[in-house]
Amino acid sequence: MSNLIQSAFFSRPRIMAVLNVTPDSFFDGGRLYGSSASGLDLDAVLMKVEALLEDGADIIDVGGESTRPGAAPVSEEEEHERVLPVVRAIVERFSVPVSVDTSTASVMAAAAQEGAALINDVRALQRPGAMAAAVESALPVCLMHMQGQPSSMQEAPVYEDVVSEVLAWFDKRIELCVNQGLKKQNIILDPGIGFGKLDEHNLALLKATDQFVAKGHPVLIGVSRKSLLGRLLGRELDQRLAGSLALAYDALSRGATILRVHDVAETADIRAIYEFLR
Repeated sequence: MSNLIQSAFFSRPRIMAVLNVTPDSFFDGGRLYGSSASGLDLDAVLMKVEALLEDGADIIDVGGESTRPGAAPVSEEEEHERVLPVVRAIVERFSVPVSVDTSTASVMAAAAQEGAALINDVRALQRPGAMAAAVESALPVCLMHMQGQPSSMQEAPVYEDVVSEVLAWFDKRIELCVNQGLKKQNIILDPGIGFGKLDEHNLALLKATDQFVAKGHPVLIGVSRKSLLGRLLGRELDQRLAGSLALAYDALSRGATILRVHDVAETADIRAIYEFLR
């Protein structure tokens, strides 16, 4: 099996497993770091990837920058040091598409050289050089909508009609990307649940998943363990699995193509049920 994503890959729902190689991500930050000052434990990373694949992951999404609300920025050099050895090691050992969760042009380019199969950019190729790097890579790219930046995006997000505004934003962004040389068939859409949105905005976007699907691009939904569930259900981080699965199943029922999750085995079960019922 090739590590590249072929045209028919998204003909069925896919599970994107979150692999945070950061010390400060909101759910699993620091778990892959050794107890010493040596930094990331690459053996632990590969054991984690093996477990994710056994659980049913279709894509491994490697991220070296935490984008949780209020997260501190990461230097370009540090992101390189976190991400590239992991991408290289996964590609060498496993036959699975690797997604690189980055907004940094040099990381996109280097990860593509190392064999990454997808670029997942929460800033939708708006950082300097990112558009050119994505076009040059010829890889599929996930464009996510975010109002503001991670450090301040949840301070006071405002929309008159969040669904129509995000849909219109995607229309403009897709047009610009295609005009810059990105292949239309390589574009994936992510409405950005929890990124510059209040709970009512998040729920409206989730209920409108089919409207994003109607644009003709694969749609990625990422709601796993998010604070939205904590507020809706009154659950702490380690008690949000059931809520995550409920939202994931609803996203599938509305046509979402990719579920970005922390809990792969459980998500694979709800995908199987969804496919049985279809």
